[in-house]
Amino acid sequence: MEGAEQALAYAEADFSATDQAMVERIACCFGAQLGERIIDLGCGPGNITFRLAERHPSSLVVGVDGSGAMLAIAFARLDQLRLRHFQQGERPRGSVSFQQALLPCPQLQGGYSAVVSNSLLHHLHDPQVLWNTVRQLAAPGAAICIRDLRRPTDHAALERLVATHAAGAPPVLQHDYRQSLRAAFTVEEVEAQLAEAGLSQLEVGAVDDRYLEIFGRQPA
Repeated sequence: MEGAEQALAYAEADFSATDQAMVERIACCFGAQLGERIIDLGCGPGNITFRLAERHPSSLVVGVDGSGAMLAIAFARLDQLRLRHFQQGERPRGSVSFQQALLPCPQLQGGYSAVVSNSLLHHLHDPQVLWNTVRQLAAPGAAICIRDLRRPTDHAALERLVATHAAGAPPVLQHDYRQSLRAAFTVEEVEAQLAEAGLSQLEVGAVDDRYLEIFGRQPA
């Protein structure tokens, strides 16, 4: 998502409910602590990155994305957050940084206590890129929490999802949403991907009417 207009439309859209739901789900599965280092793959403008930092103030949360346009918004938000805390005389909760990288990226250093990703999988031409990156970055025993769209069963189901969840969105986001739903995977397809990647310990499940989630831990 390199275009500035497209990135801005995405950043201005209200994903707060689903973003917060993912953060709450992570807390439900893994408890109050995610360790010292958390990485958010495909972080976009930092929606979940900032929420994780707020929820886990003792952790360093690193957002990684391949889009310079998205990260420009993330960095601007980070500057605004720091300025607001400075003006109010408050200490920021959590430590956040961002890094631009296209996956696969062998230069990314591993050892993360948690690997998180939201809606990145369907953007990759080869899904094994994500699973190999998870193996590259996750420390032994790391929490792994991935959420993505789930492909609808047919065109009619796809259009119902667009009408339900994107009816008031700008045309560029409606178009992207349709494309994303078409590119998404089923639970069974993701299970096969994980088996191929040697990550069969991760659990895959359907969530709500449009998502799937992959949760578990890297073997110790």
